[in-house]
Amino acid sequence: MPRKSSIARFLKPWSSRQDQIDKERLQLLRRRDGDSCRRCRRPMHFDLPSGHDRAPAILQIRFEPTPAAAELDNLCLCHARCNPRVGDNTDEVQERLEQKAG
Repeated sequence: MPRKSSIARFLKPWSSRQDQIDKERLQLLRRRDGDSCRRCRRPMHFDLPSGHDRAPAILQIRFEPTPAAAELDNLCLCHARCNPRVGDNTDEVQERLEQKAG
């Protein structure tokens, strides 16, 4: 991941702070949940850029539009492609979910 220049941190300090919060949250969730996707149970690749479909994404377990929804108890890690809000639930993901439930 490219480093932000000092001018970018000066012009948008909230962006740098949010990036730091996201990194901390990702590390806490990774320690708690491990390195596998919560939905498809395949390993995640933490070295991929955030836009990649196999990169980790933070998912709300119960979607609530309140600040309490961002608490760690309501969050988990999954692949970006397995995130239901993205709308790209592949057949493979659905099949793995059915196997897990059954």
